[in-house]
Amino acid sequence: MQTAATKQMTNLDAIRGAIAAKMDSASFTSWIAPLNFQIVDNTLVLSAQNQFSADFIKSVHAGVLSAVANEYGLALNICVRGAVATPIANDNSVQKYTPVQTACDLCAFDAFVSCAENTFVLSACKKVAAGAVSFSPLFIYGAPGCGKTLLARCIRDASAGRVVMMTGGGFVSEFTRSLREGKIFAFKDFCRNCDTFILDDVNALAGKRATMDEFMQLVIDLRNAGKNIVLTSTTTPNNLTGFDRRAQSLFASGLVADVVAPTDDVKRVILMRAGVPTDIATALAGRIAADGHMVAGVATKIKAFAELMNTNITMDVAEHLLADTLKKSKTPITMVRDMCEKLGVSYDAVCGSGRNRSLVLARQTMMVVLKGATKLSLSEIGQYVGGRDHATVMYAIKQIEKQLSSDLVLNAQINEMIAEYK
Repeated sequence: MQTAATKQMTNLDAIRGAIAAKMDSASFTSWIAPLNFQIVDNTLVLSAQNQFSADFIKSVHAGVLSAVANEYGLALNICVRGAVATPIANDNSVQKYTPVQTACDLCAFDAFVSCAENTFVLSACKKVAAGAVSFSPLFIYGAPGCGKTLLARCIRDASAGRVVMMTGGGFVSEFTRSLREGKIFAFKDFCRNCDTFILDDVNALAGKRATMDEFMQLVIDLRNAGKNIVLTSTTTPNNLTGFDRRAQSLFASGLVADVVAPTDDVKRVILMRAGVPTDIATALAGRIAADGHMVAGVATKIKAFAELMNTNITMDVAEHLLADTLKKSKTPITMVRDMCEKLGVSYDAVCGSGRNRSLVLARQTMMVVLKGATKLSLSEIGQYVGGRDHATVMYAIKQIEKQLSSDLVLNAQINEMIAEYK
């Protein structure tokens, strides 16, 4: 009896080692190592702590586990501890998955008010909507309110084939629900059975390991099948926090394009389209934050006031109505925070000790803008960008000035911000 038990323990150790050799160490440590291993009636029984873990392991790692069990002449069962073990099944014919329906207005590309800086990303979006492209995924990034979601919806409504569009939070919820309801394979089929897949706000997947593993495999499968993939984010792939290097590299492997915040001219056009008189729209454009959501809110407030109060909107009325929204002063600290939104970095990161390339460029750009738009000394500028000293600011300004002659986009961006903050 003791010899049989010792032999079984040896077999289980060997099986664990064989599984570990076929998987990356992170997945094995997170999902397989916590399982309870048993051999019962020529069946390898793996018991998980809860139903979620069991369902996820069945959906993602069943192939590897079955292969190792077969090598030892064993069948495979994955179950929850204390529950009756049931065989793994993948019969899509009996699974039906229905996503949660959300109502959305139809969007045409004409709804996106573009400026010269956004011509490239707009052209890329139209190309995706026209059919299969050579670049996939299209990764669109920009500060909140710059129009990423609107562009994603325009692609959705202009594309001829089947389009699946989800928010990042929606993907997490639907993936979890499909695991809970035992419909994971139907969910996989739903996401893959499309010509274009759009995920709005990929940042929502940060730190969710199981969901991220599933999503990365989805992106790889869709790309290998020649399908279009569109992702949106508030920052570049390399600056995504809560994502490992594999995910960052995968997202950056297609076309990465940025959307700049609305310019004064864009804000003026948005207000005029909403019915705001031309003279008032022109006067207000420069005093509203460069945020499309806020511009739309201002237009809605003015329009609602005119309709409810049955009155014409004058500049005095607009000033009083929008007293809590219009910019009153431009202090150095508000300038820095505003530039953080425009450049897609966090204020804490700018003031911190991070040294990745895009963060350093943003920090140095802010120093140059403060120098051009204010009368602050170099030491004072350094205090508003994380307490940098005089020499650091001087070095940063020299580095940017070297790039301005060859980088026309950076040159235009800096000149635009200096003009805005003066």
